[in-house]
Amino acid sequence: MLGTALGPHSTGQTTVTSLAVANPGSLIQSVDWVAIAPPLIAAVAALAVLVADLFLPARHKKWLGRLTAAGLALALISLLPLTGGSPRATFCAQNVTGATDNGGCSYVADHFALVFQLLALGGALIAALLSAHTVDEEELPRGEYWFLLLSSATGAALLPASRDLATLVIALEVASLPAFALVALRRDGRGAEAALKFFLSSVTATAVMLLGIGFVYAASGSLHLGAVATGLEQAPAQLKPLAEAGAVLTLVGFAFKVAAVPFHFWVPDTYTGAPLPVAGYLSVVGKAAGLAGLALAATIAFRPYAHTWGLALAVLAAVTMTVGNVGALRQRFDTRYSAVRLLAWSSVGQAGYLLVPLAAAGYAPTGTDPLGATAAYALIYGVVNLGAFGVVAAVGRKAGTSVDDFRGLFARSRWTALALAFFLLCLAGLPPGVIGLFGKVVVFRAAVDAGLGWLAVVMAVNVVVALYYYLLWTARLFAPAEEAAAAPAPERRLPVPLTAALGLTASAAVVLSVAPQLVLQVVGGSLF
Repeated sequence: MLGTALGPHSTGQTTVTSLAVANPGSLIQSVDWVAIAPPLIAAVAALAVLVADLFLPARHKKWLGRLTAAGLALALISLLPLTGGSPRATFCAQNVTGATDNGGCSYVADHFALVFQLLALGGALIAALLSAHTVDEEELPRGEYWFLLLSSATGAALLPASRDLATLVIALEVASLPAFALVALRRDGRGAEAALKFFLSSVTATAVMLLGIGFVYAASGSLHLGAVATGLEQAPAQLKPLAEAGAVLTLVGFAFKVAAVPFHFWVPDTYTGAPLPVAGYLSVVGKAAGLAGLALAATIAFRPYAHTWGLALAVLAAVTMTVGNVGALRQRFDTRYSAVRLLAWSSVGQAGYLLVPLAAAGYAPTGTDPLGATAAYALIYGVVNLGAFGVVAAVGRKAGTSVDDFRGLFARSRWTALALAFFLLCLAGLPPGVIGLFGKVVVFRAAVDAGLGWLAVVMAVNVVVALYYYLLWTARLFAPAEEAAAAPAPERRLPVPLTAALGLTASAAVVLSVAPQLVLQVVGGSLF
């Protein structure tokens, strides 16, 4: 009967319209399991941790952390089959001939996605290593902690491969919602306050973004990023204001995740109240997720408005880096948690640098080179910033987390002091932190090539301003210790996972400083 009901036909005086299709098999999607392996493995590991937590006795629950690290390492390894070939896509809308186009796909594993998945999963793995001793010493619930970390990493890995607005929002919330709970797991009162500020501001930004996506869908008639761009170009004149307002509101949500001004006010308090590994995770992986979403939405979906959002992001970048560096300058080094707050304000300033190439993409014929600069700087920043948070976590076990607690660290723990000094010099962009200098030059060049000379000048001024607090902290490491603290405290050996995290980040920073051409492979790669 199916063969006789392929379209409208007449039976007497009644016209019957069949809902059957000529090729029913075309409705069946074939899933590319290799393409979706990185976020899928992280999700499976999260479920495995959740189930194992139900059955493992308390004395064996330390294995949950090892299972988490193994799952993230396996997810990283699954990126290897996706490199070196053409982009792989899945969950695609098929046309009438059965052919597919990546423009109609909801998941695309291209160079852009792989770079940010590497950053998300690698950052989550370093955060997991940093968390091993924190979970034990602060008596955090092991099962919940590791499950939430893996769940958030799953969303962060899914987001850069998403190619429709619905999947982008879902991935962003999967990355964000577990992060709220991770911040709140600290039981000293500050965690709950920090999580509440983080949650309320994030929910507000998400609501604004969803309203913008609704406007964009009404104007373009699609949620796929490529189709949105086509729809906005062909939209009737009376829908132009609606489409422009929708684009602005949509980008606001991603700007919050990047911690761009004025959506940054949650950062210092949240980082201070969260466990240190979670603060490091948010500063790198959370920022990478927001940056990837902002880049995808702006450069693909809202390409018809490139000059508009390009200028807006340029102004946002200038204000963000300035406010972040001024906030860091205002930190008193003798106050409690000043080291964490200094890194928090520094991360706001670094977010401004990350936005510079993205703003330049609005003025470039194609977004390839500017986005390559963003990806390269994000990788550099991720390595050294997680390393800095790792050293703060290590020193905090013996002394405290104010900057003055680091005075004379070289005399007490030589290698730890040298590692932090190197990380700070990388963030400042000074030798021997060559990779930090290289990253800033790449970003500076992207602004100049796009004709944004004024933004390059603002960036140069901010880099000079940031030298003050980075060098002041570095000098503390080699200064003589105060008399009250001259007698060395009993040495506490660093836990193996914490040592491994510091070794990995320091080794990566040194290798990249010796061979910065490795980053050029990211800068020169075709991101779309």
